[in-house]
Amino acid sequence: MRSLHLETTDPAVNLATEEWLLRHDTADVFMLWRNRPSIIIGRNQNAHAQINAAFVAAQGIPVVRRLTGGGAVFHDLGNVNFTFITTGRTTTALDFKRFTDPIVAALQKLGVPCRLDGRNDLTVHGRKISGNAQFALGNRVLHHGTLLYAASMPDIARALVVNPAKYKDKAVKSVTARVANIRSFLRVPLSVEDFIQFVFHEIDAGGSKGDNRLTPDAQRGIALLADRKYRSYDWNFGCSPRYAFSKSIRTGGGVVEIHFDVKEGLITELKLYGEYFFKEDGAVLETRIRGCRHTREAIANRLRDVHLEDYMVGVGVDAFVDCFF
Repeated sequence: MRSLHLETTDPAVNLATEEWLLRHDTADVFMLWRNRPSIIIGRNQNAHAQINAAFVAAQGIPVVRRLTGGGAVFHDLGNVNFTFITTGRTTTALDFKRFTDPIVAALQKLGVPCRLDGRNDLTVHGRKISGNAQFALGNRVLHHGTLLYAASMPDIARALVVNPAKYKDKAVKSVTARVANIRSFLRVPLSVEDFIQFVFHEIDAGGSKGDNRLTPDAQRGIALLADRKYRSYDWNFGCSPRYAFSKSIRTGGGVVEIHFDVKEGLITELKLYGEYFFKEDGAVLETRIRGCRHTREAIANRLRDVHLEDYMVGVGVDAFVDCFF
């Protein structure tokens, strides 16, 4: 098994590395990696419905869709991620225990009394410290998981808070759970870097076989995949299942109520209501916005040449754009 400690903290590159090795390499691989602050959503989730859009936009936090299923997770440098990629799958059943056992053993050596709880979580005294997910491709399996070591709990709470009443869809919902940092259970404190080294050497105790560096061809392929897929709107947001959005907001011009559908990342069936005054028919404004991406930038761009005061007296552009999130 090759063992890799990825130095980059770019979530697009790290997720692209997983996929490239799954598809183009034949070796069994173990990886440890971290992402700078980001939200990583499950393959079948509605991206917008998982996030606190205002906080994410203000903090410049990227939202990236992964290959595997499951719920949305907030990553930061206090969260350590591990990946196993193996060949030789002989059943369609998901086997989480096979891949979490070595992680559990490593943590127990540190005195952390963790265990596999349910199908895919590692817990300590009922508090979640790790969530896991899998993706199979032919006879190859990718298993990855989080290790909450010294993650920012306030940021986790802020980044993933959203009003579920805004969104109506059939996408997979994230499940809230009581979470805890592994560091709080250690008898002897370790820095996150020392923790990474400990886990790496525990899993790699048998000694890696072969060259543990990514080849130049692999690096080029990963960079291309990161740009074309994991940084793209089409993958991260356009792949969201169709959903309906509703919101009512009080502005300087009165209450604005908005309803629209999103399909393949594009706004459709937009309707505007409210108690605001107007000079021009709002249907023109609805038509102007239909068909654009469900992002602040795209909506603001559609309004660039529009005198919004004609359609909603006293409603500013920023307040109107806020209605969409």
